[in-house]
Amino acid sequence: MTTLTLEIPAELYQRLSAEAQRAGRPIEALVEAWLAQRLPPAPGNERERAREVLRAAGLLAEPTPDMLARAAQATMSLDEVQAALDRAGGKPLSEVVLEMRGPKA
Repeated sequence: MTTLTLEIPAELYQRLSAEAQRAGRPIEALVEAWLAQRLPPAPGNERERAREVLRAAGLLAEPTPDMLARAAQATMSLDEVQAALDRAGGKPLSEVVLEMRGPKA
C-alpha cells in the first residue's frame, strides 16, 4: 500500500468528512473506493481485476489462515463432492435464489 498526502481546502475536507460519516466508513476507505471506481483497472487478468474492484468496495472477504489451513487438508475430489450433493437431493441453490427473488417486475 502506498500513502498519498493531499492538501485540500477546509470546506472540501468538511464535506468529505461528512460523507464518510454518512457512509459509516473512514475517509481513507471512501476516497480509495472512489478512486478505484473512477480509474481504469491496471492491466492483468479478468479475475484479478474483479477481485480488486470487490476489495475496493469492501465486498471481498479474504480467507483467514485457519480457512487456508483447512482447505489445504481437504481430500475430497470434485467428483466426490458432486456425488455427495446429488445424494443430498433438494433444489439447486440457483433455483432457491430465483424463488427468493420472486417474479420479475
